[in-house]
Amino acid sequence: MYQERLKIDWLALGLWAFLVLFGWMNIYSSTYSESSAAVFDFSTFHGKQLIWMAAAAVMAIVILFTEPRFFSNTAYVIYGVVMVLLVLTLFIAITSHGGKSWIDLGAFRLQPSEFAKFATSLALAKYMSAIDVDWGQMRTKVVALAIIGIPAVLVFLQHDTGSALVFAAFVFPLFREGLSGGILIVGVAAIALFVLALLVNKYILLGILVLLAAGYLFLWLNKRTSRDWWRTAAVLVCCVAFVFSVDFVFNHVLEAHQRERIDVLLGKSDDLQGSGYNVNQSKIAIGSGGLVGKGYLNGTLTKADFVPEQHTDFIFCTVGEEWGWLGSTVLLVVYIMLLYHLIVMAERQRSRFARFYGYCVASILFIHLFVNIGMVIGLVPVIGIPLPFFSYGGSSLLAFTILLFIFIRQDASKNQLL
Repeated sequence: MYQERLKIDWLALGLWAFLVLFGWMNIYSSTYSESSAAVFDFSTFHGKQLIWMAAAAVMAIVILFTEPRFFSNTAYVIYGVVMVLLVLTLFIAITSHGGKSWIDLGAFRLQPSEFAKFATSLALAKYMSAIDVDWGQMRTKVVALAIIGIPAVLVFLQHDTGSALVFAAFVFPLFREGLSGGILIVGVAAIALFVLALLVNKYILLGILVLLAAGYLFLWLNKRTSRDWWRTAAVLVCCVAFVFSVDFVFNHVLEAHQRERIDVLLGKSDDLQGSGYNVNQSKIAIGSGGLVGKGYLNGTLTKADFVPEQHTDFIFCTVGEEWGWLGSTVLLVVYIMLLYHLIVMAERQRSRFARFYGYCVASILFIHLFVNIGMVIGLVPVIGIPLPFFSYGGSSLLAFTILLFIFIRQDASKNQLL
């Protein structure tokens, strides 16, 4: 068993180490000043990150030498404990950046929502591996949705919309296990309708929907039955109701700063000194890096602190300014390599639990990568989620490391049926 535990996937581990170390280098650079140049100054952001890196490395080693069945056997227990932490967070958390998602433990702060991602992955993998999946049964859908929805709602109640949206990533592993692709189509359509409802007159959009429904009935279907008419009418009514509910959701559910960021993204406002400031400065910093960048520790916009939160959510612009297009491309290639390799690892698992969990890991990392890079370059609204293994943050680094290394440990025992 000891020898088997050492049969870990070194490529996955190496990519993790590269991202963590390169991330620390950019955290150091984004917060560098002559007064805080000491590498081991633990009062600085880069010094604190070193402590979290050491903690993450220890946790990774502990996981690698843990019996792999432990994670499947205790999946529901881990999930339950994290859900309790999320509930407690609603009552005891401190307010930070408009949200209440941090528990102050004195020497450091803990963000339970980060740990909810791997806990939900474990619980969902346990459930999906313990049943004969039949998406025709309502019970399967309800239980899977509840496992995902409970932490998502609790995180949303903490006013951490970005982290709550990450739980949508679990649709991808469910799709791999046989969930209808129609769910993905509905999700994309809902996003498109939401955006169009903000940009287009509601009655014009209503006319377009009616025309699409009529076109579907008379041009697409060869044989039209009464069932087709009723089904099309029901979908049309749902779409119309959704369109006319957008204003309520936008004005009464979303926070003021979220509305402003969406307006800036859609071009409805141009507040470069307010909501659009971060993104505008970020794009300027990335563009100023050119092909090869200005050189490590030589980012002028970085040193002048033009981009707020540059060591956390906006750390990618440090890469763009100091390492240029080439450095940014290398970083993205490493992430893509990791995502692709995780899918390859997932497909070679004999255990259904390990395969499903592997897809959860890849999906969560993909959503974080897509949204974080997208918001930094102005393609998606700023919702404040970190770049995995790269951004400053102890809870984030520790939680992502646990998420990844549980799967690496499962892969080390892929010849066992867990």
